[in-house]
Amino acid sequence: MDGATTAPEVTVERRGKVPEDAADYARTKVSAVFRHAPEPVLFARVKLVMSPDPAAPRPATAQANLDVNGRLVRAQVAAPTITEAVDRLHDRLLNRLDRISRHWEARRGAYPTSPATGPHEWRHGAEPTHRPDYYPRPPEERELIRHKSFTLTAETPDEAAFDMEVLDYGFLLFTDIESGEDSVIYPADHGYRLAQATPRERAGSPRAIPLTVSPRPAPELTAGEAIEHLEATGRRWVFFRDAETGRGNVLYHRYDGHYGLIVPA
Repeated sequence: MDGATTAPEVTVERRGKVPEDAADYARTKVSAVFRHAPEPVLFARVKLVMSPDPAAPRPATAQANLDVNGRLVRAQVAAPTITEAVDRLHDRLLNRLDRISRHWEARRGAYPTSPATGPHEWRHGAEPTHRPDYYPRPPEERELIRHKSFTLTAETPDEAAFDMEVLDYGFLLFTDIESGEDSVIYPADHGYRLAQATPRERAGSPRAIPLTVSPRPAPELTAGEAIEHLEATGRRWVFFRDAETGRGNVLYHRYDGHYGLIVPA
């Protein structure tokens, strides 16, 4: 990052019984990663949370959101203590920034065949995830409490896989620029799996990632039916076509035990 650029103040939010000095520690550790960013960091926010559950094996959660010259970089980890969570967050952010550095260098050159982004370079699972544990909320207490609506990014599966990794998500809903279909990409079988609202035959363009494509169309469901499907399958999320709009939606389990829903704007 250009040394002449003024680094932003790291905003820290604390929830639960988080020690006061943890905020300063988080600011120091997160600010330290800025010099590894390929472009100026314009904004940085950290959330530190201590679970009220005394039986939780990893009650401390640390989450960071950075704006790296317009690109969102996100990381979230869990640990037995806040200090360890912040340390893990620092390491995970370094990994994310390293990925976008190599990606941007490749885009300036011969992406996606540049050695900097050779085959399987973005393979999911190469680092410990330290993801937070899901709260075991009883099914009768679960509610659909978060509804995200946004314009889906039109991109290739390669780009979607990269964005998913940089954002530290377990899946990504996007518009497949090659087919125009609402699609979701996620880690699977030492690579990535692509599902589309209505599967289309692909042109077979070169891939920078190991990718398989589901031949099955997304089921047509209402939000209520999607919840029933999610519970019946025991999965973390379900991709479906909304019964009214026909658009691809994702219903997912939130870490607090409730449900979230992502829909295209």
